Amino acid sequence: MDQIKIGKFISLKRKEKNITQSELAEKLNISDRAISKWENGICMPDANNMPDLCRILDITINDLFSGEVVDMKDNEKKLENNLLEMMKIKEQRDKELLSMEIFIGIIVTMIMLFCIFIASFVNMQDWLRVTLIIVGIIPFIFGVCYAIRIEQIAGYYECDNCHYKYVPTYKKVLLSKHINRTRKMVCPKCHKKTWHKKVITK
Repeated sequence: MDQIKIGKFISLKRKEKNITQSELAEKLNISDRAISKWENGICMPDANNMPDLCRILDITINDLFSGEVVDMKDNEKKLENNLLEMMKIKEQRDKELLSMEIFIGIIVTMIMLFCIFIASFVNMQDWLRVTLIIVGIIPFIFGVCYAIRIEQIAGYYECDNCHYKYVPTYKKVLLSKHINRTRKMVCPKCHKKTWHKKVITK
């Protein structure tokens, strides 16, 4: 997916409608800086903004992803290519998120262990020792909760019984037994409680 091409296309269609960046931003209830980033190919519009953006610019979602008005003869092929490209982008982002989960887990664990080590072996008053341990535990708790949130939304869980792939709720992931990223949960399709492994593709 060519973000530069898409950005130029957004800019062209906006100018054809005689709409300024500020006016378009106001219609979409976002900042004009976001419009500028789209048009310069720095980032893509959020999924929430795409339907309204396409309606205002009088284009289709397929036109937007293609960076041009798609001929009806090529519409199906372009749509297929765009969907495949979007799937690749999602897979790549999910991989990056899961790598970030590991990084967060390592950092908060090191902070906690460091604080506990200092509190255990350095001579200090008891209240300071307790405070230091709490200072180490708090970021660990928040870090683990955030890491679990990343694990929940990145990719899918696959049921070991029926091989159904899905995204469970945060509560299910948080409270389930687990070995690394494999969690024991009830499948929403076959309703059996089995080990569900984390996968990137659906």
